[in-house]
Amino acid sequence: MRFRKVPPGLIVRSLILATKAGIQNVTTQHLETHYLAHGNLVNVIKALIVADKANLGLSFKQATAIDLAGRDVLRAVQVSVTPYIIVVPAITAVSIDGIQLIAEARVTVRTNIQRLVGGAGEETIQARVGQGIISKIGTAKSYIDVLEKPEEISKTVLANGLDAGTAFEILSIDIADINIGQNIGAMLQIDQARADLDIANAKAEKRRAMAVALEQEMLARVQEAHAKVIQAEAEIPVALSDAVRKGRLFRG
Repeated sequence: MRFRKVPPGLIVRSLILATKAGIQNVTTQHLETHYLAHGNLVNVIKALIVADKANLGLSFKQATAIDLAGRDVLRAVQVSVTPYIIVVPAITAVSIDGIQLIAEARVTVRTNIQRLVGGAGEETIQARVGQGIISKIGTAKSYIDVLEKPEEISKTVLANGLDAGTAFEILSIDIADINIGQNIGAMLQIDQARADLDIANAKAEKRRAMAVALEQEMLARVQEAHAKVIQAEAEIPVALSDAVRKGRLFRG
């Protein structure tokens, strides 16, 4: 063992601990191999003991695989025996009547040993439950329905099998608290009214600008006509003088 840089004391203590607890099929070679793979021998043996007492059917191979996957195998077994609560942060959703609701949920889970390696973690449970709550509230006709029967959210979300592909088995989903937020429907109506007012003002301004432009055009035409009159009046004396000179004025 020393030649392979394996501490004999750790191997012997781990083997004695496993043997005294009645854990079978664990050899020094198994322990050495796991140690050399940078595994946590103490955690693995303790996890096997807890699993054995709880009849979880966890093998040494499974325990070492979980440990080498970077999971805390002892905590995983403990959570499998004693359910664990995952707190879902405040979720904001809007019911059909436009009222915003802020919900908090607690998800009671236990570890699924068989899916621990490769299974998704707590973040996935939180995300899926949060999405389920948003979807359920979003289909409620009135926020009052949600406030009166929050357990309906729990039932619907729980029935969706949100623990598929995760390292957990969901035992229950409880809505811890629901608070009323903003009236999104009313805010949207106000925003729409403001938008309509802005559009109306823009159209009125456009009409005013067109009226001013038309007025200026008419003034320009009046001035042009006035200029033509003045020009015509100025040409009268010249025409009279020319007519007198040519003897056309009194020709009968």
